Amino acid sequence: WGGLTRYGSADTEVPAPKPGEDRVIFLGDDITDYWGQGGEAWEKYFPGKPYFNRGIARQTTPQMLVRFRQDVISLKPKVVVIQGGMNDIAAFTGPGTQGMIVENIESMVDLARFNGIKVVLASLLPVCDDCDTGKQSALRPRGKIFGLNDWLEEYAEKTGSVYLNYYRALADGRSFNKDLTRDGVLPNEAGYAVMAPLAEAAIQKALH
Repeated sequence: WGGLTRYGSADTEVPAPKPGEDRVIFLGDDITDYWGQGGEAWEKYFPGKPYFNRGIARQTTPQMLVRFRQDVISLKPKVVVIQGGMNDIAAFTGPGTQGMIVENIESMVDLARFNGIKVVLASLLPVCDDCDTGKQSALRPRGKIFGLNDWLEEYAEKTGSVYLNYYRALADGRSFNKDLTRDGVLPNEAGYAVMAPLAEAAIQKALH
């Protein structure tokens, strides 16, 4: 259920960080997972960087929390980029509330800070109702997306974390820019190309 087997073997093969290495873990759901599918894709966006993708498609925040120790803490990164919550809104692991999502993210941030790991909290992405895949906001209401993004920004400030606003860069008004999405929910290659420098800037801010 928690997806511990997805990266379990790979995690054991990751060597300890080298002195001065700015290791980063990207923890997330479909958006993170599809970004890093294939080493060449990941290398294209973050060339030469010690960044590890630990996204799992269709996961919700309680599942991410279950594997946080294995997939993040055990790898001893300096920074973790946390991006999740959209699948919770879509009830992929059953009905939930914003309060439940909040508590799971708070727990992940607590674990990171206790272990000396800097945190980047990434926003949820927009959705598109005018794309070929139909009305995405029916399953992922914009009001819930706005509400969670507002909380993420406030919580980042409260905890000394960095807020990474993907939403603003990918939106066209209140909708996902059609040129940047493949299905109204997930970014396409152009979308990821927009996201990469924003993620890098947030990581550098967290490090310094």
